[in-house]
Amino acid sequence: MSDPIEDLPEDDVQDEAPKTRAESLCPCKSGVSYYLCCMPLHYRKAKAATAEELMRSRYSAYFFRLSDYIVETTHPDTREPGLKKQLEKKIHNISWQFLTILKTSKGGPSDKTGKVEFLAECYVEGEPHEQHEHSRFKRYKGDWKYLDDKG
Repeated sequence: MSDPIEDLPEDDVQDEAPKTRAESLCPCKSGVSYYLCCMPLHYRKAKAATAEELMRSRYSAYFFRLSDYIVETTHPDTREPGLKKQLEKKIHNISWQFLTILKTSKGGPSDKTGKVEFLAECYVEGEPHEQHEHSRFKRYKGDWKYLDDKG
């Protein structure tokens, strides 16, 4: 795997934030650094091997406000037209705080579908909220994609 930090635009490399971010624990609460966890997925240097890994990377993408990644990892069958525009309107009003994976079903490296139940804590315009979701994931052209929250 190539070094995602080396692939950052020059302006980002001069700033210490990306390096600090890469060395920090991943926001998905995997217990490893962002550099080893979700960063390679966000920079398209790796692909999620499981539905849970994709779910965690999507949470981290919301945490870092990476709307392009969220759109790209949404299954085309359920991706709403204008999703990116919708995300860009509200993504900066939400501050994600904590992720807890409650349960997974299927979604392994050889599965075609999977489910991940999670609880995500956040602040929306300063007010605390919890998002409890039963997400469904489905492969599309071999890659895991978020299908919906109807699991």
